[in-house]
Amino acid sequence: MKLTLWTYEGPPHVGAMRVATGMTGLHYVLHAPQGDTYADLLFTMIERRNHRPPVTFTTFQARDLGADTANLFKDSARDAYARFQPQAMIVGASCTAELIQDDPGGLAEALGLPIPVIPLELPSYQRKENFGADETFFQIVKALAKPMPRTEAITCNILGATALGFRHRDDVAEVTKLLNLMGITVNVAAPMGASPADIARMGQAHFNVLLYPETGETAARHLERVCGQPYTKIVPIGVGATRDFLHEVSGITGLSAKVDESGLRLPWWSASVDSTYLTGKRVYIFGDATHVMAAARIAATEIGFEVCGMGCFNREFARPLRAVAKAYGVDPLITDDYLEVEAEIARLQPELILGTQMERHIGKRLGIPCAVISAPVHVQDFPARYSPQMGFEGANVIFDTWIHPLVMGLEEHLLTMFREDFEFHDEAGASHHGGKAVARTDAEEPGVSPPQTPVAQLDQDEGTKASEGIPVVTPSGEVIWLPDAERELKKIPFFVRGKAKRNTEKYAADRGVTKISVDTLYEAKAHYAR
Repeated sequence: MKLTLWTYEGPPHVGAMRVATGMTGLHYVLHAPQGDTYADLLFTMIERRNHRPPVTFTTFQARDLGADTANLFKDSARDAYARFQPQAMIVGASCTAELIQDDPGGLAEALGLPIPVIPLELPSYQRKENFGADETFFQIVKALAKPMPRTEAITCNILGATALGFRHRDDVAEVTKLLNLMGITVNVAAPMGASPADIARMGQAHFNVLLYPETGETAARHLERVCGQPYTKIVPIGVGATRDFLHEVSGITGLSAKVDESGLRLPWWSASVDSTYLTGKRVYIFGDATHVMAAARIAATEIGFEVCGMGCFNREFARPLRAVAKAYGVDPLITDDYLEVEAEIARLQPELILGTQMERHIGKRLGIPCAVISAPVHVQDFPARYSPQMGFEGANVIFDTWIHPLVMGLEEHLLTMFREDFEFHDEAGASHHGGKAVARTDAEEPGVSPPQTPVAQLDQDEGTKASEGIPVVTPSGEVIWLPDAERELKKIPFFVRGKAKRNTEKYAADRGVTKISVDTLYEAKAHYAR
């Protein structure tokens, strides 16, 4: 077992909770110790739900382990049915309860409840959250969905959306609109928004739309095999992928793929004068494989970024991600260790990060802008407004989300460049109050802190990082930046400043220079330009 501050995925029972919380009429009885009830907060706090998940915890304590925990589970399951009267129930154990081997499935079956009771076998010490969601949805579909006559009109099911998913609510709404434009009605969207009764009628749809392979592909394969329903393979994230998705649906149904694109703005905006200065920016992408692969295509072909690196944390999708990474000429990073991701980003020094909440924190530490494209995410990425990632409106949202960190970063850089101007320095008044502006002399620089040497700065950073629990690495050599060189360094754009600083320090160290001047800075620049 490896201790860590952050994790990209929780244990598989959290994935099962995501399915149960997204559905209606379903209840989850979870054999778990008292401490595992923390999972409620993931939904009520992060997703800002107005009700707690439909989960009953047995909440056994240490003193219960010497007694009959099996009877504790049976009592909890019986009470949960009596209180909530669900249409169906799923039962399972958390990672801690798995160790006592009480067999929740067998215990629940022995109760003889008058509803379907679906046991979950989730290997907590081998698999993780996305697997838990995928397996739970599959078991529910396997138990409840049966072959049946098709609807008269062409209909489909939308698969994979769960509670706590990244923009899943809005993605389902956007894809539903696209399908309606083609003349297709959505039969059932599941698991999020569906009841066990809805799952039971999934077999009447003509085909399935798989939005999130991480949480719905096993169920899609099962429905294809048992109910004869083909499912889509293209995830409609981005302009090109959305058009490809519509043509894929057209191939399945025979309906026209032509829909109204008048609301689509990304292609024109990304080619406009305001965006051309962003062309060629190096971007690093990390998250779940589905969103990373989609983001790479958008970045390279629709906005004009250069993909300098990519990776994912869900190893089940390592093979398709490696194939995509090969097409962009990069070596993918498949890991669930955020420290490895941070080291790779620090090595590549991209100008923009597209990632999860983890990468947002990494970007703050490294001074690199970041836009979030994938779960795990924090409360700010569950907006109250309509903000999909899929479809044509999703493409517009993505353009704004990715471009704004770079634009704001450029503004910040320009303000920094003009900080020493007589009109714009920190202690000057508003620009339209000319009498308040104070001219700055060479001997006095109001509003600007005296430049710190790397040693002093390191001491300050150590205190900050230590308070945040971040390990500090002390450089082996002591190189001092002279004040004029530090001021010149600040004029370099923020997205290449770190690389310029490291190159200059290496250049100085190789030549035994201990004090970096402006001349040293430009000599290093000339050296590395050759």
